[in-house]
Amino acid sequence: MPSQSVLEQKKAIVAELSERLKNSITGVVVSYEGINVEDDTKLRKELRENDVKYSVVKNTLLSRACEEAGLEDIKSVLEGTTAIATSDTEYAAAARILCNYAKDHENFKVKTAYLDGAVIDMDTIISLSKLPTKEVLLANVLGAFQAPIASFARAVQAIVDKGGVEACAAEKADAPAEEAPAEEAAE
Repeated sequence: MPSQSVLEQKKAIVAELSERLKNSITGVVVSYEGINVEDDTKLRKELRENDVKYSVVKNTLLSRACEEAGLEDIKSVLEGTTAIATSDTEYAAAARILCNYAKDHENFKVKTAYLDGAVIDMDTIISLSKLPTKEVLLANVLGAFQAPIASFARAVQAIVDKGGVEACAAEKADAPAEEAPAEEAAE
C-alpha cells in the first residue's frame, strides 16, 4: 500500500493535470515510444517555442485527470507510453508539430486529441495539423487588406510617371477615334 505522502503527491499531480486540460484550448495525446534523447530534445524545444506544454504522464494519472476534466473518451487510448501536449493560445500548433514529427519517426504515434473540451477523430487532427501558423494566417489577412490600397498607389504612380493628369488627358485626346460599330457602318 502506498504511503500517504505518495498518495498526496499523486492527487496533486492529477489536480494540476486536470486544470491544465480544462484551461487549454487544444491537446494532443501521443505515444513517444522509440525516440532518442536528441530527437526528444528537438521536439520539446519546438513545442516550447510555440507555447505548447508537453509532458510525459502515467496513464492512470492522466485517466483520472481526464475524468475530472470531462474528457472520458481519451481514456480508451491510454496504454503504453503516453505524453500530452496542450496549448492555451493556438489551436493548431500542437497537432502540426506532433503530426509532422510522427511522419519522420515510425514509433512515434498520435493517439488522440481534443479541441475546446471535445475529443476529435484522427481526420480532424490531420486537418488541424495542416493549418498554417497563426503568423502566416495574419500575414494573409493583412495582405488581403493591403492589396486594394497597393493597386491604387500603383495607379496613381503610373499617372505621375506619365507627367500628370494633363499628360494623360492629352494622350487620350490624341488617340484616333474609335470606328463606329458594325451596325452603324452597314446603314
